[in-house]
Amino acid sequence: MDEDEKGLGTDGVQDEDSARPGPEEQGSATGSQTHDGLGASGVSEAEDQESEERAEAAMSKSQSSAKKGSFWKELPILIVIALVLAFVIRTWLMQAFYIPSTSMENTLLVGDRVLVNKVVYQIRDIERGEVIVFNGDGSWDDPNTVEIPEPTNPVSGAFTWVQQQLGAAPSGKEYIKRVIGLPGDTVECCDEQNRLLVNGEPLDEEAYLYPGSVESHTEFGPIEVPEDHLWLMGDHRAISHDSRANQNNPGGGSVPIDHVVGRAFVIIWPFGQAGGLSVPPAFEELESE
Repeated sequence: MDEDEKGLGTDGVQDEDSARPGPEEQGSATGSQTHDGLGASGVSEAEDQESEERAEAAMSKSQSSAKKGSFWKELPILIVIALVLAFVIRTWLMQAFYIPSTSMENTLLVGDRVLVNKVVYQIRDIERGEVIVFNGDGSWDDPNTVEIPEPTNPVSGAFTWVQQQLGAAPSGKEYIKRVIGLPGDTVECCDEQNRLLVNGEPLDEEAYLYPGSVESHTEFGPIEVPEDHLWLMGDHRAISHDSRANQNNPGGGSVPIDHVVGRAFVIIWPFGQAGGLSVPPAFEELESE
């Protein structure tokens, strides 16, 4: 048999075993296909992850822009709410006042800011010794009243108004004094030690009066405080234009209770002067007698 015929079958066709690829060839082909599939899958997953990250970044940016837009839309509403709350607090609850004169030294100094409680006298009666803010229209004629100049334009007028509401500037209409006599009390000056008398009892006021105030007392009274009125005096007696100096005005120097704005109960500025405005012991002793 020729050498060429050895590689052929009986029919002259190549033997199946010789035509079938060997194990090594099959493994090589399969490995190549698997490697190509894994590579394609890895690229696809990376592209999907990158797409998700881009989508998340875009969504985050969109949400951030929406939040910013929402803030600017809500800002006017927040401002209106703040102004309404400030108006309610100032009108019915509390208000800051600026001290423009020396009539309450050394308890209150020029430039001090006090916080006034407007609610307290809706709950209880006014007590002797308390420091109060009141409107003196119709019953008070104080030559030391601070005159507020008319604003030259709407902007300056609005600025002045805001300062007054915050207690950073005087209003020119309200006064601050200490309550000496209540309705029905008899107030007079002086005893042998030049002290005030309330219902015949002397007041030891030197602890809170401006130095030398007791010696500056001049005689007045006895005066009975009218119903629904108060007898008020400053702590710097030598210069305070108070009930003593207004006896020729309606009320005989006393102030109607319905003119009271509220009780000054704390100094809020400057910080070095900050503190409560409590009733002096002299009045507590008067109450106990």
